[in-house]
Amino acid sequence: MPGMTYRKATSADYPLLGALNHQLIRDEGHRNPMNVAQLTERMRRWLGTGEYTGRIFEENGQIVAYALYRAFAEEVYLRHLFVVRGRRREGIGRRAVHLLREEIWPRGHRLTVEVLCANTAGVAFWKAMGYREYSLSLEIMPDKRTLP
Repeated sequence: MPGMTYRKATSADYPLLGALNHQLIRDEGHRNPMNVAQLTERMRRWLGTGEYTGRIFEENGQIVAYALYRAFAEEVYLRHLFVVRGRRREGIGRRAVHLLREEIWPRGHRLTVEVLCANTAGVAFWKAMGYREYSLSLEIMPDKRTLP
């Protein structure tokens, strides 16, 4: 795609990815209480061991998005896709997904992503990208254990 480039995340990117992951958690309404330092350490563990692969997307020398995914024998699980604040609604997410699917991920693999049900913008985005509902996780929180 014109204007957008990507590169594999390196150890120098861990602090950046930890900070962006912190924004992602807040923006999507996730309950994860980890701070930036903890998220940076988690990135160090995930990426440093090869458990996950990170890609940084740039336009005109500026970071506009990142993706974190795990490749299995027949599946690619996308754990994070984050477009930086102030650059949303410009098609960056769509272009990043296009690059992942066309240039980075192996063909013929099942592609999976999880999105919080309350994140309606995220649900709409992933459906527009061709993803379809497969399962739904339900929960009862510890403080809500009384029967209705």
